[in-house]
Amino acid sequence: MRNRLKLLMGLLAVVLMFSGFFGGDKSKEEIQKARQEIKKMSRETLQMLYKYAPQARNQIKNAYGYATFSNVGVNLFLLSTENGSGLAHDNKTGKDIYMKMFSGGVGVGLGVKDFRIVFVFDNKKAFYDFVNSGWEANAQADAAAKAEQKGAAASAAVTVAPGVHLYKLTKNGLALQATIQGTKYWKDDELN
Repeated sequence: MRNRLKLLMGLLAVVLMFSGFFGGDKSKEEIQKARQEIKKMSRETLQMLYKYAPQARNQIKNAYGYATFSNVGVNLFLLSTENGSGLAHDNKTGKDIYMKMFSGGVGVGLGVKDFRIVFVFDNKKAFYDFVNSGWEANAQADAAAKAEQKGAAASAAVTVAPGVHLYKLTKNGLALQATIQGTKYWKDDELN
């Protein structure tokens, strides 16, 4: 039993190191470059969303704000992690708030998965609760959308909390299952 625990802890440490969870202080140039990369990812993610759910453009335009994240999920035998970064954009002030996300769990598998997430916030409270409280998602939601389906954005978005809607995208379009269980989101102090 003790050896299994040591093995699991060792595997978790390896996954965390390769996922970029541990990092050092960045120079001003590295911070600026990281911000630019996140902004570029955010624009690309929104364009991808608009391709598969065209009506999401108006939903986001009329929302209080939105958040976009790029995530890499790693499944290594019994451990799985998701690690990513993104930004929350306040439509009213135009301010970007840089954020991080991390998820860990147990599940059988081996592989790496890249996906994008877009949160849409109906109101100021929902937006700032997400940004300031280090929001933790403990719900699992199933979207009724497929990449080849055309339809209203509202049918593709999953409500994950009052005033908060979620789109999950893969290379093939909108994900059938928008799972965010056990995921923690928080401000990136280094980039803000």
